[in-house]
Amino acid sequence: MLDAHKKDSWPRSHYDVIEHYYAQYDKQIASGEYQPFLYPWGTLGAAVVIVYLLIPHQNRPWLKKCRFLAFAWITGFATYTMTYTRAKGMAPAFGIGLMSSWSVAWCSAILVCNDCQTDFQRIERLEGVFGRSRQQSLQDPDKRDSATDKKEVQNEMIKGTSGPSRRHGTFAWQPYPLTPFIERVDWVLDIFCNFRGAGWNWRTSALPPPPRFIQEEVRLNSVAGTRPPKTSNRIHAGQVKGYTTRRALLRANTYTFVTGYILLDLLKTLLMHDPYFWSPYPSRSHPAPKFYPSSPTLIHMMRLTLSMLSIQTALSTIFSLGPIFFCGIVGPSLLGARAHPFMYPDAWARYTAVLDKGLAGWWGNWWHQTFRFAFSEPARRMLESTGSPLSDKHSIGAKTVHLAVAFGLSGAVHACGSHTSAGSTRPLHDPLTFFMVQAAGVWAEAALSLLVAPRRRRLLPLWVRRCGTFVYVHAWFYFTGHRLCNDFARGGVWLFEPVPLSLFRGLGFGADARDGWWCWGGVTRVVRWHVGDRWWTTGIAF
Repeated sequence: MLDAHKKDSWPRSHYDVIEHYYAQYDKQIASGEYQPFLYPWGTLGAAVVIVYLLIPHQNRPWLKKCRFLAFAWITGFATYTMTYTRAKGMAPAFGIGLMSSWSVAWCSAILVCNDCQTDFQRIERLEGVFGRSRQQSLQDPDKRDSATDKKEVQNEMIKGTSGPSRRHGTFAWQPYPLTPFIERVDWVLDIFCNFRGAGWNWRTSALPPPPRFIQEEVRLNSVAGTRPPKTSNRIHAGQVKGYTTRRALLRANTYTFVTGYILLDLLKTLLMHDPYFWSPYPSRSHPAPKFYPSSPTLIHMMRLTLSMLSIQTALSTIFSLGPIFFCGIVGPSLLGARAHPFMYPDAWARYTAVLDKGLAGWWGNWWHQTFRFAFSEPARRMLESTGSPLSDKHSIGAKTVHLAVAFGLSGAVHACGSHTSAGSTRPLHDPLTFFMVQAAGVWAEAALSLLVAPRRRRLLPLWVRRCGTFVYVHAWFYFTGHRLCNDFARGGVWLFEPVPLSLFRGLGFGADARDGWWCWGGVTRVVRWHVGDRWWTTGIAF
């Protein structure tokens, strides 16, 4: 780490800090303190779990219990990765801890809290599974609705003959498929990557239901007595926007990507003018750029706002790539139903959810719900297994447990990212505390709302209630947000370069004379081929 006497004279620019972290990494690897994170060996933890899930265990009790061993394996692998490996790049360094801990949380949801092979089903097309054409699927509704026909659908969904690319018929629930093998691979990879549950029977309530015609086809093809879906088809105001046409989906996400790219470039340019965002010692005392307001309070608000906008814009831009690639480039000719537009709802809800619900609306509706299922399942499983009165999910006690577990897991995942970051961070003091405080804020907000009768609240005009909620929510983040923002700055997260070409820095608005049009000139120093003393210590380093 840096000597204390260097704080006043160093660093002069964000480039100095980047070079310091690069030199620190090289020294740590050379001394054996850490090993470089390498691809593909860094994916071994997930690969073993995927291989296990590819082996049917519904009729093998001993193999079914081995899912706990698979969870223990990925937990141990993630722990080893976070303890002994590091990355040179700023984003990969944070990502090691974040993704390793997330893999543990996700496998806990699908292996421990549930048995995904028996508990989960997804919506899939019929044709290609048992060779029936779309015309045959739609004709003779009475016969299609018969128990015999439905049983045939169910059996052939499990023991099919073709892969995903040959399906063009109606939709039905698909349990864990046995044949063909490519069908099973597609099912397992889908469960391992579809974190929000679009098209699955555990779809989170933040996502809209499938289009009506798909709901009807699924209903007609359902077999009486089979496991019902865990989610409902109810539509509510807090859900994100869904799409029914490929054109509308691609247009919306292309717009998100283009505007997100420009905004990311602008935000990165602005952030590098403020030493707070790249100094190893972020604090309110850092001198602010000239274009900032002079008030310390407004400077603090400016930094929190820029941090939030940077996080939200980066995530939105990254999330838009999924629909563009899978639905627009790859398409249904290869992915089948996985390329249907309804599988890719927006990541962010309308901001009115915050104005109407406060902190609960911020974290439970507006903010992206990628981690929601994995963070909520442990509490559900724990309460149901105890058989206590808290198992009633609508009780105050159950909601308190859900809040504590969900925000605790979120804090732990972000703390692990902080732990593996390049800078000297405080994972427990900052990110973990930040998320636990959010749980307390949501709980206090709910308690206060009970003290004020809903009838009295409705006496006020809607705009007055929303203005009050807006002020309260952002005042809350004013006093708590610095814990997470400081940790991101201290860890070097903002030093990551999000765009290859910069319009604003190319036009001369950069913070350093070395800024220009091309921003990825040093990418080969980060992504490179590493040769170790063994074959398993050789691979692509980040």
